[in-house]
Amino acid sequence: MSPFTFFIFALALVCMAFASPINTTETTLEKRVTHTGRGTWFNVGLGACGKHNVDSDKIVAISSSIYGNGNNCDQYMHITNTANGKSAWGKVRDACPGCGPNDIDMSPSLFKELGSLDTGVLKVSWHFENKKFTLP
Repeated sequence: MSPFTFFIFALALVCMAFASPINTTETTLEKRVTHTGRGTWFNVGLGACGKHNVDSDKIVAISSSIYGNGNNCDQYMHITNTANGKSAWGKVRDACPGCGPNDIDMSPSLFKELGSLDTGVLKVSWHFENKKFTLP
């Protein structure tokens, strides 16, 4: 084998080694699904997640169909009033048996960040944050 051929062969091996996948710490991306529905408010207390809250806490009750067995308890949601663009974060602490699949019920303090309690019902869009999310 000529020195030139050997050099090309060695260069090809080095390039293949750099192109090989390496083990790294895997980061899993979660698909974000945005829901649109009605947002209402309620006076909080002991929720389906087993925690007691007060009206000044930023609490959300999600529809029973999404609540299921409580896998979203203590998970943050980002909520936007689609009429005025105001947004806020709330923490899932309850189920809402009377809510439609994409509707949410909010504590008074959370609802007031998006609109007036006198309105009673808002059109909202919302999504769950990553389970490791903490407020900024």
